[in-house]
Amino acid sequence: MSADCDIAVLGAGPAGANAAIQAAAGGCSIVLLDEAVQPGGQVWRAKNGSILRAPVTSESTAGDALRRAVGRSGVTHRGSTRVWQIEQVDGLWHLYLLQGNKTDNITARALILATGAREFIQPLPGWTTPGVLGLAGATALFKDALTLPGKQTVVAGAGPLAFYVASEIRRLGGQIAAVITPNSRSDWLRALPAMSARPVLLVRGATWVADLVASGIPIHWRHAVTAVSGTLQVDAVHYQRVGPDWSPVDPVKTVGADSLCLGHGLIPDTQAAQLAGLELDYRTELGGWLPRVEPDGRTQVDNLYVCGDGAGILGAAAAAVQGRLAGLAAATGLGAQRPEKLHRRLLSQYARAARFGRAATALALPRPGLSSVATSDTIICRCESLTLADIRDEIKTGATSTNAVKAGLRAGMGPCGGRYCQTAVARLIEHTANLPEGSVAPPTPRPPLRPVPLSAVAGDFSYADLPISKPAPL
Repeated sequence: MSADCDIAVLGAGPAGANAAIQAAAGGCSIVLLDEAVQPGGQVWRAKNGSILRAPVTSESTAGDALRRAVGRSGVTHRGSTRVWQIEQVDGLWHLYLLQGNKTDNITARALILATGAREFIQPLPGWTTPGVLGLAGATALFKDALTLPGKQTVVAGAGPLAFYVASEIRRLGGQIAAVITPNSRSDWLRALPAMSARPVLLVRGATWVADLVASGIPIHWRHAVTAVSGTLQVDAVHYQRVGPDWSPVDPVKTVGADSLCLGHGLIPDTQAAQLAGLELDYRTELGGWLPRVEPDGRTQVDNLYVCGDGAGILGAAAAAVQGRLAGLAAATGLGAQRPEKLHRRLLSQYARAARFGRAATALALPRPGLSSVATSDTIICRCESLTLADIRDEIKTGATSTNAVKAGLRAGMGPCGGRYCQTAVARLIEHTANLPEGSVAPPTPRPPLRPVPLSAVAGDFSYADLPISKPAPL
């Protein structure tokens, strides 16, 4: 059986798009699949078509350059496409797609997964209130539609992303009520030597902080949001000083706001990798559970490669370089000649970018005490409206795995597929059972990877044509 293409690439962010371009340069036929309309991913997201003109930023410049490169490369790009099933049959990769309301499938000799990351938000009282957005979700609003989250916004979270979001809100004319971060100034000072590997990014981050300070916007170092007030919208944000493990230690303080941008780090999106047959290991320093991947994207499964944040949270710069390494490795695996000089140069670039990425990730990793902000009636699973008490009761009856909690309560079976709740569920199991971090694995993934309309899967048929037997006589 012949394949539709040499290499299919899932994800068109910095990693996936660069992998596709590099593999195409090696003479391979490439199909690049992504849910977004245009390449760029979350970091280099393209503006919505309704935006006629927007100020130039470093992200828009990098994204435009990437999209031009994809257009020149000969890569077949299929945007607005969901991949909902992956399987390997007789040495070929079969990908089942949904584009619009129509299903399709393609086959490929090799597969590159560049599925990126998902955001983690520690559940806390009021976090489902309208007006609460994830930090990453807020960046999508800025980049796609130049939209602000509200009139008066609190930005809260760990690592560089919180300061980027605050800076963007100010750039777009919004008002910041406060920036709240569990990191201390000394946390950042300890990260500076590693971050010096990317001096341009380091200076940019320092500029964000300096602008906030000069503008008189309060930055509450070593504090964390512990609750949100409001019914139809955010009315106030409550926060406390935290200890070294980020447990709240001082009395509650309150700041008025109509919106909150909140985030507690990124987690590799590994569901596609699991569905493709890869086992996961727990690597705290890289964001949690992730597949075993070499620097050039190779895995233990033949003709399967993983690159970018789906292989460990190291940031856009490292993702772009690892994408090129994975494209080079995939093309070489199908018979193309590997340019050794380019390979060595990319490995060196990746090492430098990864050094910066590890330091940034370390700042954003949630510490154990943060989970104590959730109360018994705090919603953990938003899709099924399951509280901490619901899940803890299920654990006490013997559900000591995410699969067991999922089976018993449907946690993770809603439209989000567990992307919002499964990390919190796993950590709750570990805490309740007094297990070390990383002891509880994510649930076993099942197709569909993304919601698929039943009508699209069922296709056209007539009930009259179904071979239904007549009922047996009574």
